[in-house]
Amino acid sequence: MVDFGRLITAMVTPFNDQDEIDWDVTARLIDYLIEEQKSESLVICGTTGESPTLTDEEKLEMFRFAVKHAAGRCKIIAGTGSNNTKHSIHLTREASKLGVDGLLLVVPYYNKPNQAGLYQHFKAIAAATELPVILYNVPGRTVTCLSAETTLQLAQISNIVATKECASIDQVTEIAAGAPEGFRIYSGEDATGFAAITVGAYGIISVASHVVGQKMHDMIHSYVSGDVTEAAKINQQLLPLFKGLFACPDPLPNPSAVKYALCTRGYGNGDVRLPLIGPSEAQREFIQALL
Repeated sequence: MVDFGRLITAMVTPFNDQDEIDWDVTARLIDYLIEEQKSESLVICGTTGESPTLTDEEKLEMFRFAVKHAAGRCKIIAGTGSNNTKHSIHLTREASKLGVDGLLLVVPYYNKPNQAGLYQHFKAIAAATELPVILYNVPGRTVTCLSAETTLQLAQISNIVATKECASIDQVTEIAAGAPEGFRIYSGEDATGFAAITVGAYGIISVASHVVGQKMHDMIHSYVSGDVTEAAKINQQLLPLFKGLFACPDPLPNPSAVKYALCTRGYGNGDVRLPLIGPSEAQREFIQALL
């Protein structure tokens, strides 16, 4: 079984002033996330990577580039899920040829399948690859929620090895209570990641780890080693940033805030692709204060 570690960063996709992928910044960002922020795996072209506005060609080039540049220093997880099963299978097969270590498959959005349809969707994609699959349940974005029951049914498929869970702490608890040995749960919400770990999650797939990954690494490993008080203290210190990167003074869509935060540290220009927009002046000041 591939070990993706406990701290995984859902990596942004840096753009240049021509709205194209900035490969120089991408290379430096991968180094920074591995070496300074202690990311054990990187999700490439997930939600934080602005997957809805990347072409298939851009996604495949990002997968290829990340695998080559990481050079085994961390695991590379390719975001190949969509609301089109055939297209997801196609992209999964193409990504599998490039040396990625695993796949992240989001719950289909917009077309609102029922639980039976969700099961068949993920089963079909998993059957098309030998790579380990991480499910991604984020009902705040997809509307449809992958139930704990369906998640546990999918966990019986040999190469479906984990889930990124954003529904609720209750759902994390239910999945943890019934999961087969080796099936891992990752919190997909920074603000509730610590709570999720206390009820059975293995780790966090994070946005905030772009800027406080070292602290998050310390928090997780303090808890795992039995120092619950220290882990709780770190979580308390980080909570304003966890919440602020999504709230700002007004709600700001991911990854606008974290891209601006990275920009202030010399990693890219902070640009996002429409229909997303960057932070206002007031939001930029708020983010700077958080940091």
